[in-house]
Amino acid sequence: MAALVVLPPAQAQGADIQVESDITDPSNTGPLTQEDSLLSMPGGERMMQEATNAIDSGNYSVAAKKLQEARQIFNQLSNFYQQLASSFSGIDNRVYEAQRQKALETAEKRDEATYRLALVHRANDQPELAVPLLIQIIRSQNPTRELGKKSYQQLFELGFVDSPFPRNGNSQPTSSAGPNKGS
Repeated sequence: MAALVVLPPAQAQGADIQVESDITDPSNTGPLTQEDSLLSMPGGERMMQEATNAIDSGNYSVAAKKLQEARQIFNQLSNFYQQLASSFSGIDNRVYEAQRQKALETAEKRDEATYRLALVHRANDQPELAVPLLIQIIRSQNPTRELGKKSYQQLFELGFVDSPFPRNGNSQPTSSAGPNKGS
């Protein structure tokens, strides 16, 4: 699976743009450490905030676009951190654990953005777009975690599944999955 790198569009303030950074200079930390970088946790969070603002103003198409962008950013970050972690596995446990933790944090943010996107699709009366997103969350989070439970509840409310979970306050897993509606 190839990773798509999202880069911010060039922002021209005037006709005389000057770029004076040398990317080969090790003291040049580059845009990824800056707060305005798109490929960063703050970049993804900024997209989530813009989506919230769009939702608050009832502009669901802009909200969906911003949430999709946030999902891509967080997914890329999670994949990159996971790749770095696996590169250090057995070499340096401190680096491995730090990158693994970042991968988990960004995956959690990705799933949060995915859930919010599914809700936007529901609000737009597009359940066919919400269902696959909710299933992705359940697979990523596990149906016993809070976001997994909420996602399954959305599937239940949509009528995609007909068995509530957890049943009558019982959070114990069951052995049969049961048939899915509307697949």
